[in-house]
Amino acid sequence: MTVSTTQVIPRTGIRQALVTAISRIDDRVPFLVAAVALAASLALPYWHMTLLAPQYPGGLRVWIYLTKLAGDVQEVNGLNHYIGMMKLEEAATFERAIAPYGVAALAALALLAAVVRRRWTAWLSLLVVVFPLIFIADLQYWLWYFGHHLDPHAALSSAIKPFTPPVLGTGRVGQFVVETRFGSGLYLAVLAALSTIVGVFARLRGPVQRG
Repeated sequence: MTVSTTQVIPRTGIRQALVTAISRIDDRVPFLVAAVALAASLALPYWHMTLLAPQYPGGLRVWIYLTKLAGDVQEVNGLNHYIGMMKLEEAATFERAIAPYGVAALAALALLAAVVRRRWTAWLSLLVVVFPLIFIADLQYWLWYFGHHLDPHAALSSAIKPFTPPVLGTGRVGQFVVETRFGSGLYLAVLAALSTIVGVFARLRGPVQRG
C-alpha cells in the first residue's frame, strides 16, 4: 500500500494564515486604496446596456455613469417613446445630483481612516462597503419602475406588457434583445469596499487598538 506524502492543510490553518497575513498589512494602505478607487470611479461608467435588433445590427449602447448618461441615449428615447416609456435621463435625477458629493464623502471617510488610526474611523468607513449594494438596488428599482409605468396612450403600449430589464445578463423587450453588464466604475467601487473590509480587519487585528 502506497502512503501519500501530501499533507492536507486544515481549514483552520488556512484561516489562521490568512488572518496573520492581513494583520501584517499596514492598516492605512487599504483605506488609501479605497479612497483612490472611489474617486476614480466617478469618471467611469457603472453600468452598460446594449439593445440588439435586426434594424440595428450594430446595436444601440447606453453607458450609465453616476452623474450622467452617454451613448445612444436619444435613439433609445425615441424607441421608448412608442411604447410609452419615460426618457432615460428622467431616471435617478436626485441620485445623479448628489452622487459627486456622496462619493466624495465616502472617499473622505476612507481617507480619514487612513490618517486617523482609530477604531471608530475604521468602523465609520464601513459605509464604503454598502455603497455598491445601494447602487445596484437603486438601479434595480429604476429598471422596474420604467418597465411598469408605461404611458397607456402611447402608440404601441398595447403591444408591450410590463417588464423589468435585467440588471446583469440578457433579456428581451419586444423585438429587442437587451444585454447588460456592470461597468468599470462599479468594479472600482467594489474594490474600494473589499479594500475597506481588509483595512478594518487589519486595524482591529493590528497593534493599534486605541479609540
